Amino acid sequence: MRFVTKWFHRNDVILLVVSVIVVVFYVLTANGGFPLDDSWIHQVYGRNLAESGMWAFVPGVPSAASTSPLYTVLLATGYKLGIAYKLWTYALGIVALWVAGMCAGRMAERLLPKHKNASLVGGLAVVLAWHLVWAAASGMETMLFSMWTLVLIVIGWRELDDRSAKTAHILGRGAAFGVVAALATITRPEGIALAGIIGLAMLVARPQKTWREVILWGVGAAVAFMIAISPYFALNLSLTGGLLPDTAAAKQAENAPLLLDSYPVRFWKMLEPLIAGAQLFFLPGVIFFVAGQLKSLRENRRGLLFVVPVLWSITLIALYAARLPAYYQHGRYVIPALPAFIAVGVVGTWHLVQAGRRTVGGRVLSRSLAISAVLGLAFFAVQGASVYARDVRIIDEEMVASANWIRENIPLDEMLAIHDIGAVGYFAPRPMLDLAGLVSPEIIPFILDRDLLWAWLEAHDARYLMAFPDQVPGDDITDSRLCPVFTTGGTAATAAGGPNMTVYQLAWDGNCP
Repeated sequence: MRFVTKWFHRNDVILLVVSVIVVVFYVLTANGGFPLDDSWIHQVYGRNLAESGMWAFVPGVPSAASTSPLYTVLLATGYKLGIAYKLWTYALGIVALWVAGMCAGRMAERLLPKHKNASLVGGLAVVLAWHLVWAAASGMETMLFSMWTLVLIVIGWRELDDRSAKTAHILGRGAAFGVVAALATITRPEGIALAGIIGLAMLVARPQKTWREVILWGVGAAVAFMIAISPYFALNLSLTGGLLPDTAAAKQAENAPLLLDSYPVRFWKMLEPLIAGAQLFFLPGVIFFVAGQLKSLRENRRGLLFVVPVLWSITLIALYAARLPAYYQHGRYVIPALPAFIAVGVVGTWHLVQAGRRTVGGRVLSRSLAISAVLGLAFFAVQGASVYARDVRIIDEEMVASANWIRENIPLDEMLAIHDIGAVGYFAPRPMLDLAGLVSPEIIPFILDRDLLWAWLEAHDARYLMAFPDQVPGDDITDSRLCPVFTTGGTAATAAGGPNMTVYQLAWDGNCP
């Protein structure tokens, strides 16, 4: 019982209940399903791993198109246990959201020790953030990675407490950090960046008080990290010959045109989707909090660790703006920047309200800001459900509907070329050519070259092509080689200003049957 009361609070039960309610609300609003085709890619890898023990998208053909090996293993566990895949997937999202809320609560509690409701308020702010609820219900690794980012920060902050100076204890604390850093990296490669930020802050702040303890902690973290990460590197080396999955190179190659914008424009485009929510109301509080921490650094360098959450949020956005400015789908690649930002935002807003008590104008402005943040969380949490439902409907009407048509109408021995491979891989598994380069990495060097893509398709005797208009090689749907045989006619995509998915029979002589 002591262990339970030490690690869990009564507020954690509230956070669990709220996490279940909001995720189930989103799922029911959308009548089940997933809002991304990539979610189905994860399901395919998880199912194939459970059934064959092979890391493969196309059965029997090993490949490394899974962005998140840890998430794949977790999904495979559900298949192995015989649990309904949607139930298991949503449950994973709920648990990740809940743990993230608990960690945010611990962060707020540490920074606001005199505020008895700090852990509940901090946790609810994260659990109710619509981007994070969307991520928890998305069938993607996004929420799992978001959870690990807060776990890492909480473990790092624990070094600020008075701890045992025994060598074994210090090494053990470092090892715990290293293992979690490895788990975060196996979930998303960006995890190593946060571990590095915390490590550098640890060197400067030296919360362990002596260089001996700092070095011991670092050694424990480094050794544990390398041991825990080694299976991930071994898997990628065996499949790709490199340390990262094929998705890294494929996504960068496909999105290369986005790099033509200037860096400030790319940074803003990555940031813009994230401000569509109540987190915008936390910005003044974050600025106020960071300014206060930086001001006190001369007297207390240990406070640098409290700035880490904001440094992480900025760094993640900056990295994607530099390498992969993919701002679509609600900025899903940088959604993990939000939990740490929101946790600090709650604390900073509280400090701002306290500081605002000095004047009438300050009281009005600061309290208005706090009330706006609370109301904004509730409003956007509800509105986010309609966004999620629309996203799921688009995937169901375009990708899933096309996959079901292919299953019923295209024989397995007819080679299919496809851009969005997830739903087809799940509902109509077969050998295929991947125009996105995830399971056909050989096309990455010429992924944007129209003529080479067409030549590659012909050389592999592709008979059908499934794609949106902007996914056809050369973006030319009037090409004489394209013979439309099925178009979804889905209304959700067109209502959102997008096209319908089309399946084409390929006529290499330019004469459609």
